[in-house]
Amino acid sequence: MTQILQELSIYSVKLVDSGLVVGAGGNLSARKGKYMYISPSGFDLKEVTENEWVKVEIDSGKVLSDLKPSSELEMHLECYRKDQSIQAVLHAHPTYSVAVSSTGKEIPPMFPDYPAMVKSVSYIDYVIPTTNLIAEKVGEVVADSQAIVMRNHGVLTVGTTVKEAYFYMQLTEEAAKVYAISLAVGNPRTLTEQECDDLRNLSAETYRSSLLKK
Repeated sequence: MTQILQELSIYSVKLVDSGLVVGAGGNLSARKGKYMYISPSGFDLKEVTENEWVKVEIDSGKVLSDLKPSSELEMHLECYRKDQSIQAVLHAHPTYSVAVSSTGKEIPPMFPDYPAMVKSVSYIDYVIPTTNLIAEKVGEVVADSQAIVMRNHGVLTVGTTVKEAYFYMQLTEEAAKVYAISLAVGNPRTLTEQECDDLRNLSAETYRSSLLKK
């Protein structure tokens, strides 16, 4: 269990330092058997200590810690309930991803790492945060997604490790950033579906993906 709490603490700092969240925004969690550990409500993620992660029973949603869990608790629970393979959930508010998706556009593949590593991205229209409504919308697509872009809100990523979910978050935001900049420069060329499939089948990319699961 200590390892999970250490990983959560490490990547909560990374989320802040990389600019994926600001202030008390964003939340993350990891599964441990029939429980999950989630960031506490109202905390700057960079300041959460190992003993402040909130323990919650996944099936019942019962909170087993003194601190209040993130207001997006139901969204995290829905992810774990829908897919047993999901071991970590990250939710952030990355600038370029929010900007691009709020125009109604999708974030296209423009460089190899994005389609090779993030194989399935879903989009959901704006829903009021912290409600059962957004948890339900996420639950409808999370089993088939590695990243979920919430228009006018943020991005949610899932993985078999916290590191994997964080990597998906980084790549999604970088893809949105490249796209936004390219639109300002000229008419961007996106990778074709065949080119994306070829990238996903490269042995080097398969190996890199496997490292994120350890």
